[in-house]
Amino acid sequence: MPDEPWLSAEEMATWRALDSLLNRLPAALERQLERDADLSLMEYYVLAGLSDQPGHAVRISRLAELAHCELSRLSHLISRLQRRGLVRREPDPEDGRFTLAVLSKAGHRHLEDAAPDHVAHVRRVVLDPLDDAEQQALRRAVEKVVARLDELGD
Repeated sequence: MPDEPWLSAEEMATWRALDSLLNRLPAALERQLERDADLSLMEYYVLAGLSDQPGHAVRISRLAELAHCELSRLSHLISRLQRRGLVRREPDPEDGRFTLAVLSKAGHRHLEDAAPDHVAHVRRVVLDPLDDAEQQALRRAVEKVVARLDELGD
């Protein structure tokens, strides 16, 4: 533990920059997705997560882990996507006690239509301002913080 309980000026500048990013980036990504694809950020990432799974299906409980989302919140989100025809629920054929979320063909098309604009926005907002070395440094720094969160169980 450091002797000083307060952040140094350099630490405070780093923390404030990160705090600003954490607060502003999700909102910027959300606005673009809502405007261009009629999707929330979480809806987009759930659809994208499903598209990465074999058969475009995964247990809802596992999807909650992948999406870093509480199961009850994800269940409501799946219901909204289901009403829009973008996903469906099916019993897990391996264990009927579980339910799968399955990306529908319409959901896959919607994701494919949304992805190019979203990727372009991510590039424009996050990647274009950084050169290759800065991107690598950012990735390494974020990976270290995520590893610490894993280590601490948060």
